[in-house]
Amino acid sequence: MTTDEPQLPDLARELIARAEASAAHRVRRLRNELDGVQLGRGRHADHANTKFLRRVLGEYEWPGHRLVGPAAARAAWSIALHSDHDLIFQRAATILLGRAVEAGDAPVQHWARLYDRALITSRRNQEYGTQLLLSADGIKLCPLRAPESVDKRRATVGLQPIAVALESVRRRYMPDGSADEAPGVVLPEAA
Repeated sequence: MTTDEPQLPDLARELIARAEASAAHRVRRLRNELDGVQLGRGRHADHANTKFLRRVLGEYEWPGHRLVGPAAARAAWSIALHSDHDLIFQRAATILLGRAVEAGDAPVQHWARLYDRALITSRRNQEYGTQLLLSADGIKLCPLRAPESVDKRRATVGLQPIAVALESVRRRYMPDGSADEAPGVVLPEAA
């Protein structure tokens, strides 16, 4: 991967702006700070972001580090990760991100998290244990295939053991040990 200036700085800025606005909205949603109209605007923004990234993928395949720089590549990944409303797109993005990983143009951890998210979105068990559910009962792993070997799979993609990752997420999202009646949501970039 490269740290040189992105080939397409305007595209990089657009991806970052979209992902940052979406992330700010998700934080407010997680804190229950949004009314119905604001929730609807957030869903509309997610759909618009997916549509935008679909055009980008159609033109450039995956917008990796060389094309848009690391921050914008991460922003593209975040948009794809939160495209749960369009499973076909999410799966296609996973494939293109996988190709970018093979070309050394994106981190494999991004691919693993997007792959898990697409599996969860399609109601299948995840492979790497990266997707978690935050609810009033606390933080739990979304369904996981072969839990006894998850740490071996995580190691192949450079992720920490699941127990370490879960503890980190719990400290980040529940510093006092309670979910405070949090709604049921899948945590982004979780474990």
